[in-house]
Amino acid sequence: MRILITGATGLIGRQLTKTLLSQTHHITILSRNPARARSFFGDNLNYLDSLDSLNSLDGFDAVINLAGEPIADKRWTSVQKRLLCNSRWELTAHLSQLILDSENPPSVFISGSAVGYYGDQGQGVVTEEETPHKEFTYTLCQRWEQEALQAQNPRTRVCLLRTGIVLSTKGGALAKMLPIFRIGLGGPLGSGQQYMPWIHINDMVNGILFLLSAPTLNGAFNMVSPYPVHNELFTDLLASAIDRPHFFRTPAFVIRLMMGESAVLALGGQRALPKRLEAAGYQFEFTELDKAFADLFPNNK
Repeated sequence: MRILITGATGLIGRQLTKTLLSQTHHITILSRNPARARSFFGDNLNYLDSLDSLNSLDGFDAVINLAGEPIADKRWTSVQKRLLCNSRWELTAHLSQLILDSENPPSVFISGSAVGYYGDQGQGVVTEEETPHKEFTYTLCQRWEQEALQAQNPRTRVCLLRTGIVLSTKGGALAKMLPIFRIGLGGPLGSGQQYMPWIHINDMVNGILFLLSAPTLNGAFNMVSPYPVHNELFTDLLASAIDRPHFFRTPAFVIRLMMGESAVLALGGQRALPKRLEAAGYQFEFTELDKAFADLFPNNK
């Protein structure tokens, strides 16, 4: 397939792009920094630094849109909120319009989202049909998804990736947690009872490939393991996986002081389940968190 990818240098994008290249697909990467992207993937694919030179997406069989400013890197000031939103909304809207302007549009548009769409859902089970709590993460993801769905037409299906915490030692939330846990200062956050919907990087990539090759699938998919866990169990299993103590619990008020409004990312949660992905026939490689950690940290036991 001829595939256009945005966000290829991110955590998911790097592994996905390398996997697609190994399957001999023809890849074009959209990146604000093509030189950086080239350092990851080499010269045997195409690079764009802007969509402005394109009048349509004729010539592409698929578009995978993973771009967006990292949501947890900075406090949610009004300026940062605008950056988080615009980095997702504007690019996604541009891609949708190019698809609609195509005489022979891509057959599939796979676009990012997050389980943050649902807001903080407490202890309740969350499938794709759940009514969201209308907080900032919902506002961010709802418009992001809406812009992607504009591209849906009789020849282009749209799949939305409501992604949980992607587990990889090469980036993302887990890589940020590891230095603290390795020196023995890790532990539960707040009550520790908030659910953490997680997915191993292999299943994240393989799930996208599954959606890419399933011509009848469209709509939103929770990209999470079938077994989300409480934060307390997550931290316990992580400490065990790297053979470190984890006695330190961080009180909720400290997290709120440090993170402001974005503390909801650490103290809130979703007991999200991959109902639609499993119903479609996807088989997870990693369903249990201890097995996922064992794969990520094979030399610690």
